[in-house]
Amino acid sequence: MKKREDCKLIRKQEIAKGIFDLTVASEDIANNTQCGQFLHINCGDSTFLRRPISICDAENGEVRFIFEVKGEGTKELAKKETGDFIDIFGPLGHGFEIPDNIKNPVIIGGGIGVFPLYKLAKELKNANVFLGFRNADRVVMEKEFENVSDMVIVGTDDGSYGYNGYIAAAMEHYLNNNECDMIYSCGPTPMLKAVKKIAEERGIKCQLSLEQRMGCGIGACLVCSCETNNEGSEKYAKVCTNGPVFYSEEVTLND
Repeated sequence: MKKREDCKLIRKQEIAKGIFDLTVASEDIANNTQCGQFLHINCGDSTFLRRPISICDAENGEVRFIFEVKGEGTKELAKKETGDFIDIFGPLGHGFEIPDNIKNPVIIGGGIGVFPLYKLAKELKNANVFLGFRNADRVVMEKEFENVSDMVIVGTDDGSYGYNGYIAAAMEHYLNNNECDMIYSCGPTPMLKAVKKIAEERGIKCQLSLEQRMGCGIGACLVCSCETNNEGSEKYAKVCTNGPVFYSEEVTLND
């Protein structure tokens, strides 16, 4: 159930340079959130369009979201202080599916794509998790994932922390020697393309959460359309309503 609500900011922390961890109070959003859904947030009076930000966690009347400051909207949002109210519309989108028969799930996230995977890891309880970052300064949430997962591997592109190299390669090495019946992933498109290829070569079902620019957040403006493997009128899907989560065989990933 999606709705607009003025939510009180109850916790705020800068967990890495330019990356802010905010928690707001909202019984309605917390009670109706599915893993992988997002919020459409009014960042402030100086910004016209809302910003889509993934939900990191939602429980006990609290909703947590983490974002990186990248433009004027997120810059304004980062100025909010505890006690302020934030205009939020959500939860929105189609999230991750957790089939009852999944026994050996793998989660792989890259950069800010790590954040929407945390609630999923909590609900799965037994996931093997791979988290990739640019460098050691950007590594966040490692301990939190360790507390809710069977295994966590952290890697950095420059080798300054953990596994040296792209995190999809670490996952591929793991899959060469271990069983897996579902892969869940969120992150930059090059990583998603690598994950999609690895999963499909091995015949493993794979769900991808796409990062896409959005306008309205409700499927009216078509800004966030992505290419699918369907034909005709269903060739393109709306990431904000049909997604952001799709099975890998449903979508074509373009740079």
